[in-house]
Amino acid sequence: MSHNNQKKIAVINDFCGFGRCSVSVSLPVISAMRIQCCPVPTVIFSNHTGFESFYYTDFTSHLDRYIAEWEKLDLHFSGILTGFFGSREQVDIAKRFIDRFRDENTVVTVDPVMGDYGKLYPTYSDHLAEYMRSLAAKADILTPNLTEACLLTGTAYRERMDDAGLFDICAKLSGMGPGKIVISGLELGDELGNYVYEAGRAPHMVTERRAGPYRSGTGDVYSSIIAADAVNGMDFTESVRHASAFVAKCIRRTEEMGIPRTDGICFEEYLKEL
Repeated sequence: MSHNNQKKIAVINDFCGFGRCSVSVSLPVISAMRIQCCPVPTVIFSNHTGFESFYYTDFTSHLDRYIAEWEKLDLHFSGILTGFFGSREQVDIAKRFIDRFRDENTVVTVDPVMGDYGKLYPTYSDHLAEYMRSLAAKADILTPNLTEACLLTGTAYRERMDDAGLFDICAKLSGMGPGKIVISGLELGDELGNYVYEAGRAPHMVTERRAGPYRSGTGDVYSSIIAADAVNGMDFTESVRHASAFVAKCIRRTEEMGIPRTDGICFEEYLKEL
């Protein structure tokens, strides 16, 4: 009997026990979409860094031995999803993982979690952000926000970017390797935009009415749906609509429930709908 009779997505990201982000989001979301989620934890957090206090253990030194056991099992993955990285060494491990486990049927989704609102996250350096380009080059699908897209292409950040500017950024990103790109979370007044670029098709904007303030982990829910939809064969634009609508619905419900912003979005309320 084979370990490979069911679709699987390997998720290379940190694990957060509380706060609904990273692997603790991807695992239930991808599983609900009838795909086995196989985590590769880079760091283990008690709760995410948006809280005043947290405990963490860096798992980097264990990863080569961890992954070697999967090689012994001859695991095959329909998809690989990457998220936040804290060091160049972790990025290198992700690149080696992709090179080792990718085959002609594997869809690689890279969520280049580096910053927002025109600035790097405090844990990121300019050097590490630049090095992320080498990982983005291995992606089939890339899901940056505008800040990350600008960082990857060396483009000056502007909060409002016109279609020509977005097209230019996506063309540069696609030139690195990925054939499908969505720049998410674009500010459009009462709406948030998702600029969809796909090689061989006209780019376009998918919009969703703003549901509430930014919350931790929304990008992880979003990228997990995109990765799972790709493995399930959904059209890319429809997948962006699917992910955007689901996240917005969850944010509205989370606001109704009076959940602190640090606690992420209550996707459990609608998980069965995926």
